[in-house]
Amino acid sequence: MIESPQLHERIVRLKVELDFMSPIIWRRIELLLTATLRQLHEAIQAAMLFENYHLFEFRIEFDGEMRRYAIPDPDDNLYGIKTYDARNLRLGAIADRGVTTFSYVYDFGDDWRHTISIESIDAADPEREYPRYVEGERRAPPEDVGGIPGFEGFLEAMGRQRHPERKRLIEWYGQTFDPRDLGLEQVQERFSKLARRRAIGKAAAAKARGDS
Repeated sequence: MIESPQLHERIVRLKVELDFMSPIIWRRIELLLTATLRQLHEAIQAAMLFENYHLFEFRIEFDGEMRRYAIPDPDDNLYGIKTYDARNLRLGAIADRGVTTFSYVYDFGDDWRHTISIESIDAADPEREYPRYVEGERRAPPEDVGGIPGFEGFLEAMGRQRHPERKRLIEWYGQTFDPRDLGLEQVQERFSKLARRRAIGKAAAAKARGDS
């Protein structure tokens, strides 16, 4: 991939909303414009406290054509499904095409659909590490809870002390579930790991180039 010089040291602020949820489950995050869709996927996983167990795809409309970006599966070609590689498209290229919203789907069984909105593009703060979690509200669904119907049943059981399924679901989940607690400490820890991994990769690339 060819990197445009103006992409460096600039960030995009994104709002990620989990569709069809009331109250809304959302996160606001910042990534460098040089970040790829694959890296955005990792940031969303960290923000929502998903475990990256399942497949994902982004759906982006360019010039009237809806394109799918994921990690291509060779079997896709057998069924005539055109899939572009999420590792090869940078956020700066999306913004340059005038795209303001696109979608992200995680786990095709539970079918967690998200709307991603580009809110702003700004200069990166040299005192901060990226990707960066900014803010959000409410806890995202657990993995493999059964999609929206399963999550609704899960919330009902967790919210009623005498619900017949509550004990079983606490054992399954491993703890009680507070939908108002998004798990800020865990989210920040995951973003710190992503930022450290990026810093290590950047240092390794600089060493390979022979930069001082």
